[in-house]
Amino acid sequence: MELLGIFFAAFLINNILLIRFIALCSFFGVSNSIETSFGMSAAVIFVMTISSAVSWLVFYFILSPLQLEFLRTAAFILTIASLVQLEELYMKKMLPDLYRSMGIFLPLITTNCAILAVAFLAIDYRYNFIQAMVYSLGVSCGYSLVIILFAYIRERMAIAPIPKWFQGYPIAFITAALMSLAFLGFTGMFGL
Repeated sequence: MELLGIFFAAFLINNILLIRFIALCSFFGVSNSIETSFGMSAAVIFVMTISSAVSWLVFYFILSPLQLEFLRTAAFILTIASLVQLEELYMKKMLPDLYRSMGIFLPLITTNCAILAVAFLAIDYRYNFIQAMVYSLGVSCGYSLVIILFAYIRERMAIAPIPKWFQGYPIAFITAALMSLAFLGFTGMFGL
């Protein structure tokens, strides 16, 4: 039950995008199409989960025993950058259409603050390895849910009769704010 609580707290209650407002650059930048949002979601789920696992191991088995905790930012960024490079090489070879559609946003996963934040938060919350994995999976699934829903809404807004001065980012920010208010309704769910 504890792991389920960790997952749903990360997935809905403390959603990384709509409640914590972390990683908004990729949220607004990639959510123009559902296809690109699915690709970004898969990339974020992979990188966030694997980098969180590796970062947890690096922190508890290398940095902490050697009393080098102050190097965790550099170590975590190096871990994330390495994983993104591997993922980019894979997508370029195996999924070239998705690779091209993601454009600059794929290498920007390296600087996606949500991925680094999850690595830090798993350590700061003092999660054990399994809890950290469940937490990172919950955060990445919550990111995916929100970015795909937002892309769907933005595609519908593109054909909606919205005044010209309100089109683009103004309506996108208002829509994101309304989604954020809706996600606040999950507060208190599961006693969290």
